[in-house]
Amino acid sequence: MNPRQAVYPESYFTATMNRSRDFPRLQGDAQADVCVIGGGYTGLSSAIHLAERGYSVVLLEAERVGWGASGRNGGHCSIGQRKTQDELEQIYGHDEARRLWDLGVESVATVRELIARFGIECDLKRGCLQTAWKRSDADWYRRHADFMQAYYGFDLRYVEGPELARLAGTDVFRAGLVEYASAHLHPLNYALGLADAANGLGVRICEGSRVQGYDRARPTRVRTAEGSVSADHVVLACNAYLGRLEPRVAGKIMPLNNFIIATEPLTAEEQQRINPEDLCVYDAKFVVNFWKLSGDGRLLFGGGENYTRRFPSDIKSFVRKRMMPIYPALSDTRVDFGWGGTLAVTMNRMPCFGRLEPDVFYALGFSGHGVQIATLAGKLIAEAVSGTAERFDVMARIPSPTFPGGTLLRWPGLVAGMLYHALRDRLGA
Repeated sequence: MNPRQAVYPESYFTATMNRSRDFPRLQGDAQADVCVIGGGYTGLSSAIHLAERGYSVVLLEAERVGWGASGRNGGHCSIGQRKTQDELEQIYGHDEARRLWDLGVESVATVRELIARFGIECDLKRGCLQTAWKRSDADWYRRHADFMQAYYGFDLRYVEGPELARLAGTDVFRAGLVEYASAHLHPLNYALGLADAANGLGVRICEGSRVQGYDRARPTRVRTAEGSVSADHVVLACNAYLGRLEPRVAGKIMPLNNFIIATEPLTAEEQQRINPEDLCVYDAKFVVNFWKLSGDGRLLFGGGENYTRRFPSDIKSFVRKRMMPIYPALSDTRVDFGWGGTLAVTMNRMPCFGRLEPDVFYALGFSGHGVQIATLAGKLIAEAVSGTAERFDVMARIPSPTFPGGTLLRWPGLVAGMLYHALRDRLGA
């Protein structure tokens, strides 16, 4: 048994995690060009890309690398931004929307490139299917496929009827969009692979080293319980776990919890019936359902959210009832794992990038697109630290409004909004 499994929250991903070394706590004082706070995708990608540019890097992680959302998410790695291209064009204009699209495409390519370059074993697969329950969504799907093919040259195919039923393994949906440029993977093994890559490049990774604060001088002194790091640059890569560390940013995000189950391994016939092309799938509900097959043939199904500090007492039942309307034939299938994770959303569901004095860079609030956009964030932060900030600024120009009431009152407003949209999902509005 891998001893690291005992310190990660129990999930299918920890049960199938690759072996990886333990990293020591920060003890005593250290110096570096850059101090990265957070050992998820943003922090690990930042560390890799900074080290490759010749910077010395210390990465501080409060728990274990990949302990948070980076090791517990559904593993979807989708092309594009959280908002669709027609929405982005309406808000920002065609040229800026095109820049955001190009970065979204690059984000998935960056994930693939890192996996290939460092030989990361993480069940990487290709392809994505979006599904619509309602006729109004189906009509929009058709228009959107035409728009993306005509104006962006993106091979997004509209499907319905028997072809959709074959791809989705169910006849409950009205329409779908299928494309093969997106990817999906084992999220924790991807994070562990990034950590090994960073370590191999000379990054000093310190686990169990929760940051208590940092000053606003330069060089900045980043403090933990047992030591400190003096650095010219700081990268905030904490996402939903930012807490009170940086009040200037905290009110721009809202942590929420999402939940996933993993069935027992399915037979080859069952896998072929419910997902013959081994795609990652998600639906058009506001509180989205998402699913895929694991590397060992289980159905990994995510659905449902809550907005408190506690997870449901029975996560397996909580999520299973969302799976059953889609795959009633799995009613007798055993569920082996159920777990939750905390992610961060923003008011406009677009990621929040920026720079604070003195040379503190941040990227957070990925709103469900964290695998690829957080990985890209590290690449863009490294560019910005080295003095080439044009591409980072494309993301930083996206407005990041503060939740009404900031960190004190954001929760009631978000809950009210989420409950409203969840009701619309149930009513088919």
